[in-house]
Parts: sequence; structure tokens; C-alpha cells
Amino acid sequence: MTEPLDQAGPDLTQCDREPIHVPGSIQPHGFLLVLDLRSLTVRQGAGPIEQLTGRDAWIGASVGDILGDALDRRIRSMAALQEAGFACRWRAANRLEYDVVVHRVPGDRSGPPGDLMIIEVEQSSQQARLGVELVAGLDTAGAALERAASVQGLCDRAAEAFRRLTGFDRVMIYRFQDDEAGRVVAESRAEGAGSFLNHHFPATDIPRQARALYLRNPVRVIPDSRYVPQPLRPVISGEPPLDMSDSGLRSVSPVHLQYLRNMDVRASASVSIIVDDALWGLVACHNASPKLLPFELRVGCTTLARNLARQLKAKSDAELYRDRTRLRRLEDELIARLPADRPLDVALAERAEPLMQLTGADGLAIVSEGEIRTFGHTPPVDGVRRIAAWAAERPGVRPVFTHALSTVLPEARAWTTHGSGLLAVALPIEHPLSILWFRAEVLETVRWAGDPETARKTGPNAVLTPRASFESWSEEVAGRARRWSPAAVESAARLRDALADYAAIDQLRRLNRSLLDSLSERDLRLEQQQYLIREVNHRVQNSLTLVSSFLGLQAREQTGPAATALNEARRRVRAVSAVHSLLYIGENATTIDMGRYIGELVADLTASMGPDWAAATETDLAPVDIQAGRAVTIGLILTELIINAQKYAYRGRPGPLRIALAADGANFRLTVEDEGGGGHLAGKGFGSMMIQSLVGQLEGAIDYRDRGPGLAVTLKARIDPLI
Repeated sequence: MTEPLDQAGPDLTQCDREPIHVPGSIQPHGFLLVLDLRSLTVRQGAGPIEQLTGRDAWIGASVGDILGDALDRRIRSMAALQEAGFACRWRAANRLEYDVVVHRVPGDRSGPPGDLMIIEVEQSSQQARLGVELVAGLDTAGAALERAASVQGLCDRAAEAFRRLTGFDRVMIYRFQDDEAGRVVAESRAEGAGSFLNHHFPATDIPRQARALYLRNPVRVIPDSRYVPQPLRPVISGEPPLDMSDSGLRSVSPVHLQYLRNMDVRASASVSIIVDDALWGLVACHNASPKLLPFELRVGCTTLARNLARQLKAKSDAELYRDRTRLRRLEDELIARLPADRPLDVALAERAEPLMQLTGADGLAIVSEGEIRTFGHTPPVDGVRRIAAWAAERPGVRPVFTHALSTVLPEARAWTTHGSGLLAVALPIEHPLSILWFRAEVLETVRWAGDPETARKTGPNAVLTPRASFESWSEEVAGRARRWSPAAVESAARLRDALADYAAIDQLRRLNRSLLDSLSERDLRLEQQQYLIREVNHRVQNSLTLVSSFLGLQAREQTGPAATALNEARRRVRAVSAVHSLLYIGENATTIDMGRYIGELVADLTASMGPDWAAATETDLAPVDIQAGRAVTIGLILTELIINAQKYAYRGRPGPLRIALAADGANFRLTVEDEGGGGHLAGKGFGSMMIQSLVGQLEGAIDYRDRGPGLAVTLKARIDPLI
């Protein structure tokens, strides 16, 4: 994966603020009608309406007057059933076939869904293509994807399949990296088409709001990058701009059109690759001449992309499982062969080579009470001592790992040759012992599609000008090592726990004899301490329960907003009480299984809200261990989101609610989805301010996405705080 550049790049934040969902115009390969659902008449339009319908007067007309009675009946039926999607084919005045696609306009999130419908009429393929041909082609492509042996092989086959399906000159599989930059991992191209294989593209090429639309609309097509935008008409003063988020004809940002022209791309199409509700990458299609991608092929692309996403997840999971299984065998063998008659640091030193094999390290250091033993390629002893001290200061109990040590410990720049990568664990035993694995620096030549720093904001209004050249541009990246795989980090953590058990058993074996004389006294003291701890925990839990009960009693004596506020406060206390309960009864005093905690918290909250809420709430919770303090914060955020859904999505009435928790590498993702009327975005109330403050404490991000109907709120943050 590519690394973010050390030097500061140009300020491209203006791109991130561009309102691309309300362009006020469309592309000209069709026309658009905005229908008032109350009167079922046309209130706005864009594109060559008069030429294709043969009608000069269409404002205020019905769909039947403009498109015919058959289509009028179909549109009315879809409006009544709140359906969206393909309506039918329609023959225009120019005798060409057009596809009619219908969708609702997203409403104001502070109120009910919108009362407008968009009718898009796009030029079709003009071919009498049988549906069975398309299905057979997709089946063949899907079978080819299933036969791929690896993720790379899967991407190579996907590029070929999408080019056969779309007919574009160049099709690239573009994967997002950890720093949000992208890299072309696979490519299929016609003879004479240029190649971008293995080239990197900076994160600014696809701003945040564009990524959000890629999640919402899986296919985006620009048949001709030199088109002239067709404005919405008439302009209705006093109304907000028309939200065209779901429109296939929606006009494109002028910055992006210039970007395509600079690449000598005349037509483009992008297909989203979505894995676990996250944007894994894109299928990027380029053509040197104008090219349509009609509706049936867009549906085919969507189907094929979903198949690709399933295969990517399956193969990635299979590769991770194989890696984990191999490492577990190495762990078991290493522990089994440790000599029991030697101190632990000496025993580990005798097994240095298997220890390095376990994580794929180039060097190893064992640090015990000031004594340092090194093996393989490592920094000098003084450097190892400083790195070990720094690693010991990191919060949390998880292994400390980085593939770019000098970016978090500036002193390590002196030792990058043998110490660019670090994976370290500290054993929680009587005599402190740390194991440090090192990886050597790998000088990497990153190939960019053009110099990413040539994008500039110029002119009196500071308008962004995309880079003009996409010729291969290389940059040397130093101070980085090969990344530690998730399986290797997990293996180091398991080894630490196993060695801690090993050391504890050895310590017990040596201390048993000396403890016999004082066993009774020590047992008595231990029993007294445990009694005191149980008593304190019991009183804390009782106090939290008592506060919750007092709030509930007070709420029953109140009505209106006061009762609501007291009940909300009671649920917040329950969120804290649930974490304390898990800490009290569990064996681990530092971390919480968030899957279990959220399950119990949701059950408690919905039970207090009534049996109808409990029946309407679904959960999909993965086991994720999180520090107790962060768990309390996450529980409070979840409580606020559930309260918001109850108050605003359904106005206090029970409705479907789905809560999901998943791990995503070093991050977790918590999602709360409803099917209500929306209206619970961040505002200025106490709950909203509380959510924003708590998200800030996690150093995370929260995203509100309109699902039409309903709202999906996703909290994403690191499982452990940054080191």
C-alpha cells in the first residue's frame, strides 16, 4: 500500500465542499421531468424535452399528455406503491427507443419524505437484445470470478469481464488504500489504449461527497465529457435546489470534466465495489470516443460488481484463515519446545529463529530487566533500549505495531535501515520482559498517474484546476517496511498471553515451597481483599441501579418533555451500568466484548421502551474487544442514536431498527438503521452536542446517510486509540 507523502500537498478542500448532488442541470443524452406527486403534473424539466416529445408546452401537463397513456398508467401505479426503478421503454418523436427510469426525490431530512418524483428518459441501446443473452453473459463472468485462486487473480478476471460487458477501451479495478489514495490493481485494455496498471491516484481525485454518492448509486456514467449541461427549467425562486443524488442523468462537476479531458478520456463509467457496506474500490471504465452505457448494461454491471464484492470478501477471508491456521501451528510448536529448566528470557533466546519466523521479521530483540539480546538485523542496542521504553509507554494491552516507526517516533529515523517496522509485546509478569520484532526498510518507488502536487487552485476565485499531465510520475518512499499482517499481530498477542501463562506457571512452581509457611495468612488477606472488592463493586452497581430507579420514579410523576428527558437520562445511566456489570462479572478488567455489551444494552433499552420496540429491533454484532473507557463512550453514543430514532424516525411509535457492529482492520464500525421519516441528524440539542463530543473523544467519525426511506448512521473509529 502506498504511504501518505511527508511533504504538505496542495489544499484541495474546496473539492470536498462542492455540492455535486444539486448541480441544477443534466447531461444531454436524455431528458428529465420533475413530477409533483400531489397533482401528478410536471413542474420542472431539463434536456431536449420539446424535440423528443414533440410538445412545446409541457409545464403543468400530465405524464399522459407528454409520454402517452400507457406510461401515464405505469407512473401512477409506481407513485401509488412508492416504487422506484425501471418503468418501461418509450419511443420518442425521433423514432428512437428510450428507457424510462423513476425515483423519488430525497426529502428534507428534518421532515417527511419529499413529494416530488423524477422521471428520467435516457437513450437506450436500440438493440433487440434478448434478456437471456445478458443473463448468460453474467453467468459466464460470475463463473470465471469463482474460479480465481487469489484476490489478484479475481481482480484480473473482473477487469476482463467488465470490458467484455461494457465494450469500453480501458477497464481498471481501482482499490482504495488506507490513506484513501487509490491504486489500479488490475486492468484490461484495447490495443492502443494507455495503461495505468499499478499507478496511484491521490485521495483528492475522489472527494468525500463523491464517495458517499458511489455508495448510494453503484453506477455512474458520462457518455461524453465534452457535453453542454442542460439546465433545469423553469427556475423556481424561493425553493432549495433539486436534490439529484439518485439521478443517472445528473450533471457532473466541471472539475471532474476537466480532469477527464486532461486524461484524453471522452466517455467514462464507474461501478462501485462495496464490501461490508464500505467502498472497497471502483471499476473505472474509459473510452476515447463518446459511448453510452444503457440501462440494461448498468443493471448488468451492478449485478457483476455485487458478485465481485462477494468473491473478494470470501477470498480475503479464506487467505486470512489460512494465514491464521499456519501461525497457530507455529505458536503451539514454539511454546511446546521452550526448555522448562531455564529462565524465560534465556529460553526465548534459544528459540530466536522460530520467533522471527512467526511474524516474518528480519530481526528480534528480547529485553529483560535492562539486558538486551538481539538476533538478525536490528537497530543498535541503544536504539533497541529507547524503542522498548517508548513501546512500554503506549496505552492499552494490544501489541504495538507500525510499518513506519520514524513517523511516530522521530528518533527512529537514525535506525530505519534495520528498524523501519516494529511489532512489540510486553509480558505482564513479575520480571518485565518485552519482545520486539523488527523489519528492515524497503525503499519503494511509487508510480503516480501524473504528479499529484500539480493540481492547483488558480484564478481570482481560487477554482481548482486538475493536473494536466497523467504521464507516469515516480516518487521514492523511504522509512517504510513491509506491513504487519493482521494475522501476525494476532499471533504476537496470543504468544504474549501464552508466555505470560508459561511464566506464571514457572513462577508458581518456584514459589510454592516458600509460600507454604505463610499460606494461611495470605489466604486470609486475599479473602478479605476479595470481599472488599466484591462489596465495593456491589455498592457501585447498587448505586447505579438506585439512580436509574429514582429517575424512573421521577419520570412517572412527570409528563411531556420533562418525562422524556428523565427517561433519556435513565437510559444513559443504564449504558454506564451495563459496562460496570460486565467488568464486575468478567475475568478481564480492562476490555469489554462490545458485541455482548451492545446486545445486553439494546435488550435493556428496548425492554424499557416496550415489547413492540423489542420485537422490531434486530442486531448483527461481531465480537470486538474494546477498552472499558471507550466502551462506555460507544454505549452512550448508541443510546443517543436509539433515543433519536425513537423520537424522530417514528415519532415515538415502534418501528424497524437494525443495529450492526463489525471490525474493519484496526477500526470498528457501528451502524444504526431505521426505516422512518428521518430527522435525527446532528442538530443543536443536548443529545446532538453530546454525540459530537463523544465522537470527538473517540477520535472517530459519524456519518448520516439517507436510505430513502429511513436513515443509516455509521460510527467509525479505531478499536484502540492511536499510539
